[in-house]
Amino acid sequence: MKYMFLLIVTFKIIKKKFTKLNEIMRFQRSLSSTPQVQAITKAKEDEIGRSGGGGGGDSLSLRALSRRHYRTNKNMSTNYDSWLVKHPSALGSFDRIIKAAKGKRIIIFLDYDGTLSPIVDDPNCAFMSDEMRAAVCEVARFFPTAIISGRSRDKVKEFVKLSNVYYAGSHGMDIMVPAMPVKTCDGNLRNIVLNKKKNEIIFQPAKKFLPAIREIFASLKDKTKEIQGARLEDNGFCISVHFRHVREEDYSLLEEKVKSVLENHSEFCLTGGRKVMEIRPSIEWNKGHAVEYFLDILGLSDSSNVLPLCIGDDRTDEDAFKVIQNRGQGYPIIVSSIPKDTKAGYSLRDPSEVLTLLQRLARWRKACLSNRRLNQV
Repeated sequence: MKYMFLLIVTFKIIKKKFTKLNEIMRFQRSLSSTPQVQAITKAKEDEIGRSGGGGGGDSLSLRALSRRHYRTNKNMSTNYDSWLVKHPSALGSFDRIIKAAKGKRIIIFLDYDGTLSPIVDDPNCAFMSDEMRAAVCEVARFFPTAIISGRSRDKVKEFVKLSNVYYAGSHGMDIMVPAMPVKTCDGNLRNIVLNKKKNEIIFQPAKKFLPAIREIFASLKDKTKEIQGARLEDNGFCISVHFRHVREEDYSLLEEKVKSVLENHSEFCLTGGRKVMEIRPSIEWNKGHAVEYFLDILGLSDSSNVLPLCIGDDRTDEDAFKVIQNRGQGYPIIVSSIPKDTKAGYSLRDPSEVLTLLQRLARWRKACLSNRRLNQV
């Protein structure tokens, strides 16, 4: 009986401790599943370990940290809501956009990375979804649609895999338009110069820089090969130096090496983007000029009956937004989930909202055509 009593008491003590430990573990797991705690840096975790000293201490530290992150998230949310007042959601403003489009020709300009595809660690894996591809294809059936990207034109075309859209790579310095009869504003057919294949128009304002670009790329490849994580991307008429995987202490060295290569090429400039340095010819040509070129070749540059929609997420898209803004007609739309300085008048949070907007545009146009046919019967 004595041993039985001791066993029962011991079992109750163990059960009580196990229950307490399980509660702590469950609480910590619930915290770790939130975006706030997932974003905790190793330094913060070490700090918690030093201050905690045990299960209870860790739990209290995590509670305090969670509250701080909650307050930070709340402030960010408040800032974003304030930003949305100046840059309202294009989805929430869809009816207003459609009302303005009445009697006008819609033309759509799209960035690729961060707009049609998510931003990913490996640039070669920035694939668009089949659903997004179907939406772009459907929209292009009803409206002229151009994809203007910083990537090479061939790479974007390989990603998108659509033949009914226009492509512009290297921030608009390499443009391809499928050959088709186009009309000028006065309604006359326009004669256009085709390439040797006779089935597409190629426009490359920076073509004379290609030999120098090849030379710069070879020099960069040699100078950056020992910097771990550095990745070069040949975008045709510009070069991207990706440093997303470069250690913070190596970034200055990478930047120094890139600038040293450009010392002998004064006709090129260095610009920046999302975890990337970009080398481009110093010519007055950007995504905004590409927008103007597309409008011109489609006979819409002087038309008051055109309504451009321009959607992008990067600072290079600001040049295109500026062109739309200066025309006083159309909708520049920034894709961003955080507040940022922009010339865009409207916003979308992420590529999923871009998808929804494109789908709604296609459905709206299809319904208009269907109603028109019914009225003609």
